[in-house]
Amino acid sequence: MAVRVDVRTSASLLGTVLQALAVPLAALVGVAALYGDSLLPFVVPTLLSLAVGTGLQRFERSAPGPREAFLLVALAWLAVALVGTVPFVLTGAGVFASPVNALFESMSGITTTGATVITDFGLHSRSILLWRSVLQWLGGLGILVLAVGLLSELSVSGAQLMETETQTQDVTKLAPKIAETARLLGGIYTGLTGLMVVVLLVLAFGGLAPALSLYDAVAHALTAVSTAGFSPEAASIGAFSPAVQWATIPFMFVGATNFVLLYYLLQGDPSRLRASEEFRFYLAIVLGATALVAISLFVNDRFGTVETTLRHALFQVVSIVTTTGYATVDFDLWSPLSRHVLFVGMFVGGMAGSTTCSIKTVRWLVVLKAFRRDLFTAIHPEAIRPVRLTGSPVEESTIRDIYTYTLVSVVIFSLLTVFIVVDTTWSAVALSEFEAMGAAASTFLNIGPAFGFAGPYGSYAGFPVATKLVMTVLMWIGRIEIVPVLVLFTRAFWRS
Repeated sequence: MAVRVDVRTSASLLGTVLQALAVPLAALVGVAALYGDSLLPFVVPTLLSLAVGTGLQRFERSAPGPREAFLLVALAWLAVALVGTVPFVLTGAGVFASPVNALFESMSGITTTGATVITDFGLHSRSILLWRSVLQWLGGLGILVLAVGLLSELSVSGAQLMETETQTQDVTKLAPKIAETARLLGGIYTGLTGLMVVVLLVLAFGGLAPALSLYDAVAHALTAVSTAGFSPEAASIGAFSPAVQWATIPFMFVGATNFVLLYYLLQGDPSRLRASEEFRFYLAIVLGATALVAISLFVNDRFGTVETTLRHALFQVVSIVTTTGYATVDFDLWSPLSRHVLFVGMFVGGMAGSTTCSIKTVRWLVVLKAFRRDLFTAIHPEAIRPVRLTGSPVEESTIRDIYTYTLVSVVIFSLLTVFIVVDTTWSAVALSEFEAMGAAASTFLNIGPAFGFAGPYGSYAGFPVATKLVMTVLMWIGRIEIVPVLVLFTRAFWRS
C-alpha cells in the first residue's frame, strides 16, 4: 500500500521554519559581539539553519493536509531543538561538554519546560544564557500559533474546546486568514513581552529593583510571558527584589490565559473573559492553592510577615500552575502540605490557547463536569444531560477524546516515574519516589523545577544519561499535546 503522507510538503515547510530560526541565531551573533563572547557558537548554527532550511525548501510542496501538518509539527519542534543544541555544544563549558546535556537544555528551552542541567551559571557566557531565554520565547510563540492556528483544525481536543469557551465560531479566523490570526496573537505576545521589559526597567530606575539590568529585564520578560522559566540567575527571580517578584506574577498569569480571550479584551470586549467558565476555574485553582500554601507557611512560621508569606505562596503557585517554573525561594524546604499542593499543581496547567503546558484547565473542567453528569445518569439512566461549557454543549466525541488524553498523560507520567526510579537505582543515584514523581511530572508536563536535587535551585545534571534522554523525548511529546508525535508511530497514519 502506498504512503499516504506527502513528506515533501512537510519537509519544504520545515525548511521555512529552519530559515526563520536563522534570524534569532544571527541576532545572538550581535549579542555575543556586544559582550565580547565567542561568535562561533552562533555563527555555525546560523549557517547550518540557513543551509538545511534552503535545501529542504527545494522540495515541491502542495497544500498540506492533516497528515502533513502532524508530521510538520512533530519535526519542527525536534529540528529546532537539534539546531538549538549546537551553541551549547560549541561552547563546551561546564555541563555542556556532554552533548546529552546540551540536547536536554535545548529541548527544555524550545518546549518551554525550564528544567536545566546547569550547575554553575558563572561558567557560561551572557550570550549563551540569553540563547536559553530566546529558545523559550520562540517555543511559547510557536505553541501559541500551533494551538490557535493548527491544533483546532487537527481535532486535538483541548484546542477544539477553545471555540466553545471563547464563544468564537472559528478561532482560526479572528482575521480572514490563519496567517493573519497568527500575526494578531503574535503581536499580543510580543507586546506583553515588551511591556514586561518596560515595567521591570521602571522598577529599576525607580530604585525598587537595584540588582536588575536591561539584560536581566529582557531575559526574564522572554521567559515569563512564554511561561517557560529559564533565568540567567542561579537564584531565579529570588535574586531580585520583592517588587520584581510581584511584577512578574501577572505576566506569568496572563501568559497562561487564553490569548483569544485576551484579543477580545484588547478589542474592548471583556464580556467573553467574564463569561468564560475556564477562566473562572483557572482563577479559582490559583487562589485556592495559594490559600492552602499560605496557611501552611503561616502555621510553620516560615517567613514571619504577612506580605512575605503571601508573596512567596502566590508566586510559587502561579509559577507551577502556569508551568513557568520560576522560583523566589527553595520551596523544596517547605512543609509536606505545601510541596504536595505544588506537586498537584503541576498537573493543572493554564488555559487552552495559551503558552502554557500540562493537561490544562479546560480538560479538567470537562472531566469534572462529565463525571458529575455520569453520577447523575447512573441514578437516572433515562435522562439526557449534555455537558455544557460556558453555556454551550460539548460534543460527546470531544469528551471521549479528553478522557483519553488525560488517561494517556497519567499513564505516561507513571511509566516515566517507574523508569526514573529503576534507572537511578541501577546508577546508584539517591532519589526518593516522591522526587522521582516530581521529576517525571516536571519534564513530561513541561514544568521545570521539581524536588530534591532537581529542585528550584538544583539541576537535572545528576540524573543518569538514559534518564535524561528519555526525559528529553517526553518533553518533546508532552509539549505538542502528545497526539502529533504518537500518531506518527501508527501504521494507519502512513498507509491507510
